[in-house]
Amino acid sequence: MSIRKVTVLGTGVLGSQIAFQTAFSGFEVTAYDINDNALKAANERFAKLVSIYRDEVDGAGDGKAEKAADSIVLTADLAEAVKDADLVIEAVPEVVKIKQDTYQKLSELAPHRTIFATNSSTLLPSDLKESTGRPDRFLALHFANDVWRYNTAEVMGTKDTDPEVFRAVAEFAEAIGMVPIELHKEKAGYVVNSLLVPLLNSAMALSAGGYADPEAVDKTWRIATGAPFGPFQMIDVLGLNTPYNILVNSDDDGKKLAAWLKDNYIDKGKLGKSSGEGFYKYS
Repeated sequence: MSIRKVTVLGTGVLGSQIAFQTAFSGFEVTAYDINDNALKAANERFAKLVSIYRDEVDGAGDGKAEKAADSIVLTADLAEAVKDADLVIEAVPEVVKIKQDTYQKLSELAPHRTIFATNSSTLLPSDLKESTGRPDRFLALHFANDVWRYNTAEVMGTKDTDPEVFRAVAEFAEAIGMVPIELHKEKAGYVVNSLLVPLLNSAMALSAGGYADPEAVDKTWRIATGAPFGPFQMIDVLGLNTPYNILVNSDDDGKKLAAWLKDNYIDKGKLGKSSGEGFYKYS
């Protein structure tokens, strides 16, 4: 089951990284987003990744990083994006309806051989599988932010996922420099977010409740655990829209945290490191 042509749907912070890492590893990559403005932002992200890879990734010099960026085909035409894809990696916003609508369109446009993989942070692939039209060729492939540095790729299927599809996607993950983490059954949040999300939510609850400001929470976590980053620093890198989308669709406590994020940060343009300011300012 050969995977050579890969399409990434969504060119946000993580989608752009997945596309770039895949192209850097020698695969044919198409990156899709909804309009020209989104694609312009994607080009800017790819340019930043070229600089990062040159500085941090072995073998990225001598023009290899630039070549990877130049090789990525950008399009706002979904049919064009997936017409010859072996694998489609979906990295659209963390909203069930948006993802389901996307897969319903994909099921009509992509070849029957195409494997669909969701990069959803918290949703179960079973929540989406029926909308794919091909449950046997659908699974989750979840990346951590800063994929060139934190190179895990969690692979999680449903009871309907063909074992050969699961194996092919795990092998693809390894081929693009990731360490495949295979889950034996479905778990919302996989391994990493089952550990991380409660930490981030607890941090936000502390600050939203007026107990400690973000800087104090981060300082406490770094000193007490030896971790290089505090939870609010992690959220800034991730981008505030991702936890907001998760929280606004959760329970009442989660909705209160979502409102706090929206009122105090998102509505003020403080979206995280990529926007220049989130919980911290970035020059």
